[in-house]
Amino acid sequence: MLAVIGLMLPLLAQAEKADKDKPMNVEADALRYEETRQTSVFTGNVVITKGTILMRGAKLDVRQDPQGNQYGLLLGTPEKAGFFRQKREGVDEWIEGEGDRIEYDSKAQTVLFTGRAVLRRYRGTLLNDQSVGSEILYNSLTEVFTVKGGDTSKTAANPTGRVRAMLTPIPEEEKNGPAAPATDPATLRPSGKITEPKK
Repeated sequence: MLAVIGLMLPLLAQAEKADKDKPMNVEADALRYEETRQTSVFTGNVVITKGTILMRGAKLDVRQDPQGNQYGLLLGTPEKAGFFRQKREGVDEWIEGEGDRIEYDSKAQTVLFTGRAVLRRYRGTLLNDQSVGSEILYNSLTEVFTVKGGDTSKTAANPTGRVRAMLTPIPEEEKNGPAAPATDPATLRPSGKITEPKK
């Protein structure tokens, strides 16, 4: 049975806005390019960078439409899933994901992870949230991700195949906003003369 969970992330900033318009740089062991279809197939230790985005896998099939939007399909291997990482705008937070297949759509600003799918959010270097399932769709524009469970998400770490999520509460100091600055105590001033109390 499939379980579906949609989680809003209202307290997160959007993904780095400039990433969408940055060039995609790819390193691999081999490349096959077709001019008529505007497609490139990279194989062997593929590493992709696009602004703050970093992706790694065994094979990448990427195409570009006439408007310049890029669509990529990254494949992992049975031993090692594909990997995705992106910084969030204006905060020290990162989104990381893994999957046997990772589909990137620069126009819709979505990433789809399928097969052994995992999505994590880091605050600095600390793991804050994590979700596991058979399919995870992450939309950096709307700040929503959905997770599906199923047989393909069954692993040693997740034997039931059900959706699993770990969500860390927001620290109290962040809920209430920044603390008010401390005020200085009243300053005492000497009078310069001694007077006797009135009788």
